[in-house]
Amino acid sequence: MVLQERYRGVDFIIESGFGRTFLAVDEHKLDTPCVVKQFLPRQSGSAALEKAAELCKQEALRLRDLGKHSQIPDLLAFFQQQGRLYLIQEFITGQNLLNELKQKGKFSESEVKNILTELLPVLQFIHDNQVIHGDIKPENIIRSSQNGALFLVNFGVSDELCESVIAKVGTITGTPGYAPPEQFRGIVFPTSDLYSLAVTCIHLLTGHLQKSDGSNLLLDSTKIQWVWKNYASVSHELEIILDKMLEDLPINRFQSATAVLSALQTRKFTPAITPPPAKPLITQKEDLGNGVILEMVAIPGGTFLMGSPPGEGYDWEKPQHQVTVPPFYMGKYPVTQAQWEKVADLPKVKIDLNPKPSRFQGANLPVECVSWFDAVEFCARISRGTGKTYRLPSEAEWEYACRANTTTPYYFGNTITTDLVNHYGKYKQTTDVGNFPQNAFGLYDMHGNVWEWCEDCWHENYINAPNNGSAWVSDENLRIMRGGSWILYPRRCRSAYRLNVSPSYSYKDFGFRLVVSGTG
Repeated sequence: MVLQERYRGVDFIIESGFGRTFLAVDEHKLDTPCVVKQFLPRQSGSAALEKAAELCKQEALRLRDLGKHSQIPDLLAFFQQQGRLYLIQEFITGQNLLNELKQKGKFSESEVKNILTELLPVLQFIHDNQVIHGDIKPENIIRSSQNGALFLVNFGVSDELCESVIAKVGTITGTPGYAPPEQFRGIVFPTSDLYSLAVTCIHLLTGHLQKSDGSNLLLDSTKIQWVWKNYASVSHELEIILDKMLEDLPINRFQSATAVLSALQTRKFTPAITPPPAKPLITQKEDLGNGVILEMVAIPGGTFLMGSPPGEGYDWEKPQHQVTVPPFYMGKYPVTQAQWEKVADLPKVKIDLNPKPSRFQGANLPVECVSWFDAVEFCARISRGTGKTYRLPSEAEWEYACRANTTTPYYFGNTITTDLVNHYGKYKQTTDVGNFPQNAFGLYDMHGNVWEWCEDCWHENYINAPNNGSAWVSDENLRIMRGGSWILYPRRCRSAYRLNVSPSYSYKDFGFRLVVSGTG
């Protein structure tokens, strides 16, 4: 069947109390995949159908009003055909968290905290728009295979925020085992979503799901109390947060997603920050004129495991492999705008440079809005001006220098906060270099603030990657960026995370850092 002479169903996905869901393709958009929801109320009769039609229309209006949030599927169309109602939504390519759990086993504490940190702002956005999701569970959270972002899907039982009880037609909202007590009385609040998200988290942490007969190891049915901590070993701080989200009475829970996020960021989950080296740092300084100094730090040679271990990261960060890196000097900070202006004033080598390319202006802010070609031109000009060979780091050099002999996702542990890194948009822009803790090699801002260009070309994984620390260059046009930025989620700021970008592209969080070979 082809709907509206364009949406052609190709596969059945699921049937629920509200109807059926199909995978389809949009023939007007080169067979782009989409999701079709066919509304089928369980009750019959004109009154029930009329109520069902009104509910479906309300859902369509709510989804439309959520706008273009990057982690919510777009509503593409809403219409009636042959006496039935249809919603057409964007199809998110990826895997839901339930399938991830079944494939790799239970999630680590850091993985669950990353999920919370990424989804809580999405929930706050939804609630601010007078919408409640109403059915949060692992199946309704999809990790995009394109960029790794988490998407909330299936808003089919969402409700407008109001004080009155909204009775659904022929069904109870939510999923048993995930929905809070009030939801089975037809009442939902923003805190109802927080409860369901907490249940999702404890299932991911323990690996135990509710059984088909309704029994649940994580819930003592005789006392109606959660006993999930018997099956998971997590920090006391996370226990407190999840338990508060799981309170039976809505008034006893966190009252907003922002409040949960604040608790996550203010509680001390992270181990002590790696202290600066006991020995004085060996540095090299370049006077660029008028008091503008470029400071380079000596990075000792060594061997490390590059990439993400099993259970962490993405396929393009694997396989984890041993790399031996010769010693080199690396910029103590990303290149600043003051440094950029001085070098941009030097004679042209191949291309022109804009002396003030950055969106956020400040002498000690990192330069941004620079392309890979811009960064290479900068290296060429400063090299010719100083007689030293400055260049972009290889991907291996960058990760080795960032890790500084650590094996955790970040050089200070398993979790980051906005007190340690400029990320997640808290500061609304780039920040002056050197404002956050340095790593054990004496380098600042390796996580967050601005992405940093590397010399390497993009490869889909590390199979056949060089093991000597050199750049992996090929005919591939895309280039590598590392470190994440001021607007990105924690997961994309990890030591091992890699981004591929066209070398001609520039943006308000694209910067770079310099390297000089050898430390002699």
